[in-house]
Amino acid sequence: MTAGGRTGRPPLTEERKAEIRLEIARAAVDLFVAQGVAATTGEQIGQAVGVSARTVWRYFPSKEACVRPLFAAGIEAVADCLRAWRPGQPLQEAFEDAVPTDSRLVRSPDRATMGALVRLTRDEPGLRAEWLQSYDEAEPAFARALADRSALAADDLRPTIQAAMFNAALRAAVEHYAWRVADGTTDPATAEAELTATMRSALAVVAEGLA
Repeated sequence: MTAGGRTGRPPLTEERKAEIRLEIARAAVDLFVAQGVAATTGEQIGQAVGVSARTVWRYFPSKEACVRPLFAAGIEAVADCLRAWRPGQPLQEAFEDAVPTDSRLVRSPDRATMGALVRLTRDEPGLRAEWLQSYDEAEPAFARALADRSALAADDLRPTIQAAMFNAALRAAVEHYAWRVADGTTDPATAEAELTATMRSALAVVAEGLA
């Protein structure tokens, strides 16, 4: 009972709110893949996770924005790896367990969901905008992680430039993988192996400017 004598549900914790946001994100991607973005409604997304359309819109401004938690999880995982990157350690080794096909960057069951989402960003303008926005948001996060690692001031130009280099390499490798799978030019298992090799090569090149 509340102070005013009324009963009601206890407020959701921040952890539960984050879980709901992620559930909505997964459901949205599944529906986008199955029937396209245009045919998907907020009501359908809500029904898939047992919430109302009103709840969906309370968490997200648009149906395309529902995918943001998946992108945010990837940004956080990569930033954590950058902070943990040890002096003298090859950058590609620091990311051995965090390339986009691995569970640290996109935790199961989000691995397949994330791959499907990235493929959708090529042809769906609204999702493409969210994808590019996620990289705009990733860059300062990566810069802060690199500044922390090197004990540099937050406004130092060096980690900002380093983050831009790293961010560009990451996006290029992920899209290269996603487009190849979408085009059917290679099977997913082979493409994932190629992605791992591509990411290692890209990180090795980028590390020359980050060390």
